[in-house]
Amino acid sequence: MLIHSLDETAVRAGLSIGLPLANARAICPELTVFDADEIADRKTLDDIADWCDRFTPLVALDPPYGLYLDITGCAHLFGGERALLQIVCGALSRRGFAVSAAIASTSICARTLTRHASGKIVADGEEAEAVAPLPISALGAGDAITAGLRRAGLKTIGDVALRAPHEITARFGASFTTLLAHALGQGDAPISPRKPLPDYIVEKRFPDPVATDTVIAMNLSALAAMLVTAMDKQGKGARRLDASFFRTDGAVRTISVDTGRPVTRAEVIDRLFRERLDALNDPLDPGFGFDLIRLSASRTEIVVQQQRDLDANVHDNDELSALIDRIAARIGGKRVVVHLPEDTHIPERAVLAVAAQHHLAAAAQAAWPERIESEPPLRPLRLFDKPEPIKVPFATVPDGPPHQFTWRRVTHTVARVEGPERIAMEWWKQNGDGPTRDYFRIEDEAGLRFWIFRDGLYESEPPDEEVEPGSVRWYVHGLFA
Repeated sequence: MLIHSLDETAVRAGLSIGLPLANARAICPELTVFDADEIADRKTLDDIADWCDRFTPLVALDPPYGLYLDITGCAHLFGGERALLQIVCGALSRRGFAVSAAIASTSICARTLTRHASGKIVADGEEAEAVAPLPISALGAGDAITAGLRRAGLKTIGDVALRAPHEITARFGASFTTLLAHALGQGDAPISPRKPLPDYIVEKRFPDPVATDTVIAMNLSALAAMLVTAMDKQGKGARRLDASFFRTDGAVRTISVDTGRPVTRAEVIDRLFRERLDALNDPLDPGFGFDLIRLSASRTEIVVQQQRDLDANVHDNDELSALIDRIAARIGGKRVVVHLPEDTHIPERAVLAVAAQHHLAAAAQAAWPERIESEPPLRPLRLFDKPEPIKVPFATVPDGPPHQFTWRRVTHTVARVEGPERIAMEWWKQNGDGPTRDYFRIEDEAGLRFWIFRDGLYESEPPDEEVEPGSVRWYVHGLFA
């Protein structure tokens, strides 16, 4: 059992990370110990990152305890870089976190400063001067490299920077040389934000938190109008919308809505979010109130203008798309599906269920097989997801139907039969091992119609002879209306 992390009081007592717990108790008998929980630590870091979204949409993780915030173009909204740094550190400190933060033009330089110079803001071009007096452990290059540099008499980052790059590379590798260069402000490694940057963002900050449904809905409607105005300038419409609600206690709730067609009207956005909020299993809880509401369009498309005065189909498609969007907002987009035909003769694979919002146009243009007039349907209206086995006491071989079968503990006597329709499996996908099916349309004495098949073929026997099924299996695959 080793020390995983510790606070400043434990450090002053002479403890360090990696020290055996027994040794730590010998040094500090009054030590208070908690079991390390890396999963909970990661969850907490994710929660803090969600809270930091109120300052910038570009937030990246630096495991196990760090965060990167790209505040380019955002600092002036909070009174400048110094004020923003104080807001972030002060808010986290009040919640019981020990915070170390710094601002620099490169992410590696800022991270290096946080380890030994918290609260420092480095101007562009002064990175090398700022990190030079720091110990080499601040680079976070690993214990082996840090020990090797110290054995070579290089104790600070400035000492290492005075050496030629090829000397450092030959001894410690190119990755460490790149890390050192970034810390000195010579280039930068791009951060990887947790969330992709939305195409459009509008938000409303409140000096006094809001908590009533009426005020929240009113502000969400105002944000929808602002978002539509911003998108309209570039001729775009929203396909995915995200509403984020930032509570004063740091909790963040994001509600997402997808649309089948680009949305260009504020009232449509407002209606979709009303449907979504009303259908939430976990209602939106304002707690002590929201101090920020943000509406973003994370996916947009160019709006194609259509002739709407003469073409009635355009209006019908718009109404159908709007209806699908409203139903999807209430019960979920994955539950509203359309069916597309597939180029296969295997019955259970002939239809593909896809999300209606994203494939409505394809469904409207799908070419389904035409039904022959005055002929019964070749396929049942209800097809089981998985064929259900039936018991057949005897059948006519080699190609005949059963005379009687038992399904779900009910025995059915066959009155009328059509078939067989022989369907072989796709040998090019199954190495020729798939059995051959013979399908029959069957009506029993009660007038119920079934679609059953024989899985496999009987051995060669004299025609019209009744034999036991043996290894051949029978299934019911669907029901006719």
